[in-house]
Amino acid sequence: MTKTICKILILLFFVNCSKEDTTTDTPTTQSMYFPPLTGNAWETQSISDLKWNQNAVQPLLDYLELKNSKSFIILVNGRIVLENYFNDHSVTKNWYWASAGKTLTATVTGIAQQEGLLNINNKVSQYLGTGWTSETLAKENLITCKHLLTMTSGLDDSTDEVEPTDLIYKADAGTRWAYHNVYVKLQDVVASASGQNWSTYFNTKLRDKIGMNGTWVQIDVNSVYTSNTRSMARFGLLMLNKGKWENTTILNEAYFNEATTTSQNINLGYGYLWWLNGKANYHLPQSQLTFQGSIIPTAPNDMFMALGKNDQKIYVIPSKKMVVIRMGNAADAENLALSDFDKVLWEKINALYQ
Repeated sequence: MTKTICKILILLFFVNCSKEDTTTDTPTTQSMYFPPLTGNAWETQSISDLKWNQNAVQPLLDYLELKNSKSFIILVNGRIVLENYFNDHSVTKNWYWASAGKTLTATVTGIAQQEGLLNINNKVSQYLGTGWTSETLAKENLITCKHLLTMTSGLDDSTDEVEPTDLIYKADAGTRWAYHNVYVKLQDVVASASGQNWSTYFNTKLRDKIGMNGTWVQIDVNSVYTSNTRSMARFGLLMLNKGKWENTTILNEAYFNEATTTSQNINLGYGYLWWLNGKANYHLPQSQLTFQGSIIPTAPNDMFMALGKNDQKIYVIPSKKMVVIRMGNAADAENLALSDFDKVLWEKINALYQ
């Protein structure tokens, strides 16, 4: 996996943009703000306007820098409250989303469904043809697009490879939750259903409509998104507003609601490739154990999350109209999605407003 990350970093060196950054301070307001689709203007809101604790800011930033962060953003009502860069990173530099990008795939799958191109309840083989796994036809036909969205395909999760020979039966679809790279087949489903390649459809239907930058990079079997930190924040803002960007519906609210609530009865902390806080129990990647309580007990219960390898984070907190972004290297040991870093980070964030 180290080789994979190195390849991404080398690629990012060549795709980083060089735009100048500008921000605009505005008075405190309760209205939701959306930054322009082009240019670098983005309204800000001060800690004092929010009546937050200024003394809690530096301990938070010190912790982020100590834990190998490259960037950190807090939005409230769409406005930037904190935006900080560490370790030679900057507002114009790109970084990889890792598995936090799974939520982009889930979102675009929903967009394709609302356009009538596919139905997530249909079997995957309807779009990819039979033989996309090594299962018997009967077992393969049990796997729907929704099973890929919910990590309940039943395929053996001992490998991340997604060639037919690697997609082996472990359990009937819908009966077992296991974190598996096979979700990436949804990109092939969207491409097949739309008659466009994945990147073109993604750029047209999502990226360009909310002013993101970035690109998909194929690293071995992994389809990895890279962008600047503000683009990750734009996506978080879209999700905070239930799939709407200002007055434009990008993703319909019905699908958004499905994606950000418990999607099956095995892992209560999982939606459609989104992690869900505040549930009674949850599962972790590479484990069949059930853990009791909330995924991040120090964070708000209504929070939903995009979590990626080495602590790439999108936290969306509807009750606080807040989006929090963290990009960087692994805070501690290398990890797939969740880590102890989340718990302590939220203790530091809580100190801002409690």
